[in-house]
Amino acid sequence: MLVHEDDIYEGNATGLLDIASLTVDDDMAETMADVRRAKAAVDSLGQKISSRQVALAGIVLMMFFGVMISSWYWVLPRDAVNVETQYMQRGGHLMMSEIHNTGSRAITDVMVQVHFEAANGSEVYQSMQIEVDLIDAHSSIAGDDLEMLVVGYTVWEDYLITIEMEWTDYNGVDQRETWEHEVGYWATEIFMDRADRSIWPLD
Repeated sequence: MLVHEDDIYEGNATGLLDIASLTVDDDMAETMADVRRAKAAVDSLGQKISSRQVALAGIVLMMFFGVMISSWYWVLPRDAVNVETQYMQRGGHLMMSEIHNTGSRAITDVMVQVHFEAANGSEVYQSMQIEVDLIDAHSSIAGDDLEMLVVGYTVWEDYLITIEMEWTDYNGVDQRETWEHEVGYWATEIFMDRADRSIWPLD
C-alpha cells in the first residue's frame, strides 16, 4: 500500500493508524462471528441430544453385550460338566450328589459313582452309583440313587469321598474324571467338582 507524504499531515485524510485500526477491527469482527457460529452449533447439538437419548443408547449397548454373552452360553458348542456333592453328619454320614450339565450340548452314557472310604483309601465302606443315557444341555440330575447314608462309623474320624464320572461329550469322545475329598473334620461340607471344559472351535 502506497501513502503519499501529504496524506500523513492532512487532517481530513485517513492516516496509517486509522487504516491499521480498521483492519484489526474487521479481523476481530470476523473472528467473533466465527465464535458465535460455533457456539450456536454446540447449543443446537446439545438441544438435539437429550438425556433420554443417552440413556437409550446405554440400554442398547447393554443389550448388545447381553446378546453376545447369550450366544456364547446357549449357542456356541461347549462341554461343561460339574458334580456337586454335599456331605453332612446326620445320624451317620450323609452324602447327596447332583450332576450339572451347564454346557450347550447334551452328554450321553453318563455314569457317576461315589465311594465313602477309609481316610487312606484302603477300604470302601459304601458306594452309590447312577447311570443315565442322556443329560440335556443346561440341566441337572439328582435323586435317590445319588443319596447315601452310611451308619456304623464314628463321626470323630476322617474319611475319604471318591467321586468317579464317565460320559460321552458332544463330539463323541469318552471322558473320565476322578475327584477325592477328605471329610470328617467339619460336620457339613459342599464340594463342586468341575470337569475339564471343551469349547468349539477353540479345542
